[in-house]
Amino acid sequence: QVQLVESGGGLVQAGDSLGLSCAASGRTFSNNAMAWFRQAPGKEREFVAAISRSGGSTDYADSVKGRFTISRDNAKSTVYLQMNSLKPEETAVYYCAVSGSTIPMPRRRRNYDYWGQGTQVTVSS
Repeated sequence: QVQLVESGGGLVQAGDSLGLSCAASGRTFSNNAMAWFRQAPGKEREFVAAISRSGGSTDYADSVKGRFTISRDNAKSTVYLQMNSLKPEETAVYYCAVSGSTIPMPRRRRNYDYWGQGTQVTVSS
């Protein structure tokens, strides 16, 4: 059974940093792109960042470019999201996902087959 388990969420102040982790189990995902999405209350789930199978390429939403860094360790079946200079409007549940698409780093939710349960990130002003 495939499982994605996020961790690292919490309450921080605006301008702080926070790191998220997502550990995958049940099968290997070294041949799949992975990504982070987030969903704020009352809003749709949105793309945050994606990383290629090897980890050699990344893609970011414009709103987080330069502040967030996605990385992965295929030996540990884990993907990470380092978030710096957090803003209150980035309060959301953050989800990791594994792509089943041949697209190298898809941004659309429909391209992702497996999802974690989410971890809450709250940024106070």
